[in-house]
Amino acid sequence: MTSDPIISIRGLEVEYRTARAEVRAVRGVDLDVARGERVAIVGESGSGKSTLAHAIVALLPDAARVARGSVSVGGVELAGARDRVARRVRVRVVGLVPQDPMVSLNPTQRVGHQVAEAARLRGLRGSAVDVAVVDALSAAGIDDPEARARQHPHELSGGLRQRVLIAIALAGDPDVIVADEPTSALDVTVQKRILDRLDRLARERGIALVLITHDLGVAADRSDRIVVMSGGRVVEEGPTAAVVSAPAEQYTRRLLDAAPSRSALRPAPASADAPVLLAWRGVSRTFSLPGGGRAVAADDVSLEARAHGTLAIVGESGSGKSTLLRLALGLERPTGGAVERSGARVQFVQQNPFAALDPRFSIGRSIAEPLARAGAPRAERRARVAELLELVDLPADFAGRLPRELSGGQRQRVAIARALAPRPDLVLLDEPTSALDASVQQQVLRLLAELQASLGLGYVLVTHDLDVVAQLAHEVAVLRGGRVVERGDASRVLSEPSDPYTRELLAASPGALLRAVAIEGAAA
Repeated sequence: MTSDPIISIRGLEVEYRTARAEVRAVRGVDLDVARGERVAIVGESGSGKSTLAHAIVALLPDAARVARGSVSVGGVELAGARDRVARRVRVRVVGLVPQDPMVSLNPTQRVGHQVAEAARLRGLRGSAVDVAVVDALSAAGIDDPEARARQHPHELSGGLRQRVLIAIALAGDPDVIVADEPTSALDVTVQKRILDRLDRLARERGIALVLITHDLGVAADRSDRIVVMSGGRVVEEGPTAAVVSAPAEQYTRRLLDAAPSRSALRPAPASADAPVLLAWRGVSRTFSLPGGGRAVAADDVSLEARAHGTLAIVGESGSGKSTLLRLALGLERPTGGAVERSGARVQFVQQNPFAALDPRFSIGRSIAEPLARAGAPRAERRARVAELLELVDLPADFAGRLPRELSGGQRQRVAIARALAPRPDLVLLDEPTSALDASVQQQVLRLLAELQASLGLGYVLVTHDLDVVAQLAHEVAVLRGGRVVERGDASRVLSEPSDPYTRELLAASPGALLRAVAIEGAAA
């Protein structure tokens, strides 16, 4: 470790004030980050990693305070610093890349205006600001930066919006970039390009990179050093290869074992003779574009989803995955071909369980809502809610709680229970674990596997995570530009892909180091 770290934290304690008590979120943390170093901070939800990141950029929420300790960034003490001092450090020393670009970007302002604001805060004026905007967008890997600068956030893809956040951070010419889950909702190829860009910036400009992530595969592939947090404390820290191959702490071993690339969970065999529950028969879907022209979202797609089995649909954003789900749900009509349900009852589990649950409804009311719409008597609804809570392994008293009182994994279990309420034959799963920590993700995937085995459910799984496909899917279809470029048995497609695009997706999947360590361990 350098004698002059760009980040130096000593004895940091951060508290949150609640109506009932003060909660200690960070407890006695010591951490140094050298210039040009890549450090990944990992841990489960509630471990304190995001609070630590916000302390580094002096952006703790109003309810939080530094109870004691020191946070020095670029030689400036931020614990207890005045706002103007903290703002100067945020612009000129440390840049933040937040998780959700649609929340972090102003939808009413053009992209260039938002990047320019960061450039002005570092003291640039006049034409120098315009040059800095183009340079920052280009450095973030955005093609045709002059044209992109004139667009609004909603006109860009998720990957481009994430690059805009990187450009805003770069416009301040920082010494440190703190990236808080910067790729959790992105397809693997887009994720790889974003992380490649951050790596290149760290290498070429000597920028220190602090990566906050729940994805152990990303942390292992993209860091020089891993810091593991639990209960607000640093429980293990060391060079990435050493921590991954020989973790000293049981908690770290548990996190690594839960990583999708290391999981031993595999789908139970499915019968090829199982009845077809849903079929896309030569389905096409086109959309009219403003000013004329047509966009093709689905092009002659033929797929089948069967009872007792899981069909995974993978591909980049814009490949047509979501269009196939909307067609299956009857939210859109095909412009060619047909969708056949064969009388099957179909339910849907969304990606974001918090957005899927009405925040005003109790958990019991949310689960019972499909039954209430069907006219089921109150007593029947109450009994079914109790049965479903037990089925998804949640306590019975959760029926009276509100969504905000539950963790992300618990909310996703509620969303699954709600989908099961009307006793469906087929469940459509849209990225059901992408926002969850690795250990919670494994719990949800095991639950889905157990429910399929006990209830005979069919699943259609839309995901960008090929490790999740390996754990749950029997068949996989790879989409590109609305067309199926490869399909077949999941184990065959994932181990011996025949299409170059499938090989590209597999090569971009994070977790190469974890998989290599697991293979070495199995061989030993």
